[in-house]
Amino acid sequence: MRHFLASLSFVAISSALVACSSGGGSKSEISDPASVSEQAAELGLIKVNQVGYLPDGQKFAVVPASAVRQFFLIDGNGEEVYKGKLEKTAGWEPAQERVALADFSDYEQPGRYRVKVEGFPLSPAFVIAEDVYSDAHDAAIKAYYFNRASTALPDAFAGAWARPEGHPDDRVKVHWSAASGMRPEGTVLASPKGWYDAGDYNKYIVNSGISTYTLLAAYEHFSRFYDDRTWNIPESGDKLPDLLNEILWNLDWMETMQDPADGGVYHKLTTLNFSGDVMPAEATEQRYMVAKGTAATLDFAAVMATASRVFVKWDAAQAIRYREAAVAAWRWAEANPQVVFSNPKDVHTGEYGDSDFADERAWAAAELFITTGDQVYYRAFKAVGAGAGVPSWGYVAPLAHVSLAFHSKDSLSSKEYEASVDALVSTANGLVDRYRDSAYRVSMTTQDFVWGSNSGAANQAFILLQAYRLTGEDKYRAAALGIVDYLLGKNPMDYSYVTGVGSKPPEHIHHRPSEADSVKAPVPGFLVGGPNAGQQDNCDYRSLAPAKSYVDSWCSYASNEIAINWNAPLVYVLAGLMAD
Repeated sequence: MRHFLASLSFVAISSALVACSSGGGSKSEISDPASVSEQAAELGLIKVNQVGYLPDGQKFAVVPASAVRQFFLIDGNGEEVYKGKLEKTAGWEPAQERVALADFSDYEQPGRYRVKVEGFPLSPAFVIAEDVYSDAHDAAIKAYYFNRASTALPDAFAGAWARPEGHPDDRVKVHWSAASGMRPEGTVLASPKGWYDAGDYNKYIVNSGISTYTLLAAYEHFSRFYDDRTWNIPESGDKLPDLLNEILWNLDWMETMQDPADGGVYHKLTTLNFSGDVMPAEATEQRYMVAKGTAATLDFAAVMATASRVFVKWDAAQAIRYREAAVAAWRWAEANPQVVFSNPKDVHTGEYGDSDFADERAWAAAELFITTGDQVYYRAFKAVGAGAGVPSWGYVAPLAHVSLAFHSKDSLSSKEYEASVDALVSTANGLVDRYRDSAYRVSMTTQDFVWGSNSGAANQAFILLQAYRLTGEDKYRAAALGIVDYLLGKNPMDYSYVTGVGSKPPEHIHHRPSEADSVKAPVPGFLVGGPNAGQQDNCDYRSLAPAKSYVDSWCSYASNEIAINWNAPLVYVLAGLMAD
């Protein structure tokens, strides 16, 4: 059983991972930090995945355009172990850069290396190993523990990031927008647990929907990987795998958001305004259940139907309860097909607004069909006509295809089954084309650099892995690895976009506990939103190029915030690549 110690700093782990061996003192090493800084300013940096590469996977480094045509891999002793030719220089529009790729995909020897190109500072160190993403994965999933509401985080599990309990949520009031005959305005309810949604302290059903489903899918698809994997949370060692225990913390909260009188689901639990940069225990404003909505109710139905089949192995009664909650939510949504949520006039927190519910209806119908076997739900799914594409909190139709492709080969006609497979594979084919055409070897294009662009990238990798699992064709795995490389350092900003992971992770994320605590390093394991051409926060960005519209600052909620739906596909993808 693998045990991940919370008391050990993830920053220390990442520093150890990328540090070179101390032996040798080779002439290839650059020892003067000032000279490195000066050269970097003039020439740019060699960009690599700062964590590393799988032995049998694609391996690229990005080198700024120059007249040099050769590159080398050097080991921890400074010895040159591989020589290759740089590919032809090409432009990458999102970064407004010209670069050349160093391709060392055929080098598979495990070890610690750097890329060397004459005239440039050495690349950050990285590892080639079968378990290269192990610590990064465990950091990304443990981030959910660090964002738990309604509990203290003791030293034994949280280490330096221990904190007192915040938001017990045992006296939440029904907001006027959510009032009903059975629950009039001001009714006091208990709605504890759940994860803080992002850098703020509120809890939103819509965003919890895709986040919880993606983690449930990780368990469904890679259960052997997770059954004996632990990362030191309070529940470690009980009958459930740690991943299911973490998911259960949020499911317990989600259940409280359903009105038992009619099956409808409240959109969010929130204060009227965002809290300041204080610790959870100090954020004591009144919290409210705010209006029911069709999107929240259908997302809830999909998640509960999925949870029912995942947890049946562990607790049959619990599985029945989830299934009944899903069916009740479906019935409410059928009776209330177009209840659009928008913030009431006195509520000024995250909205997660949506007015097109075809994708939510398709997803909920698919999950209910898989869980219950009732053809009425598949007929509802077909009536909607779920689209293909890359999922996001506002577009969940592809999740229906993911579940149907995984579960329904024997329960659908071959034509019906292949329709879902084709939806996933056709999307993945487009992403592979973009990956191959990219000077950075990543499937992102200019239009992808919006709010939460790193989440969009991770969800592209999520779809690519579906195609790989369905077809076995390595081109999909290679493109998914390209996304992982991008997120972990092979990007124009030279950041590993996961806190505490890699040689240059974010340090000043827009996350209230990380800003308000006394620990210099941010809470580890969080994927930040990433470059956002909108630059809506008006922070001090140094470039207008979409892929460089990022600043590592608390100020930058538009590029440097964190969110539970951003981490979920990263967890899934890293698990999928290691479980492969």
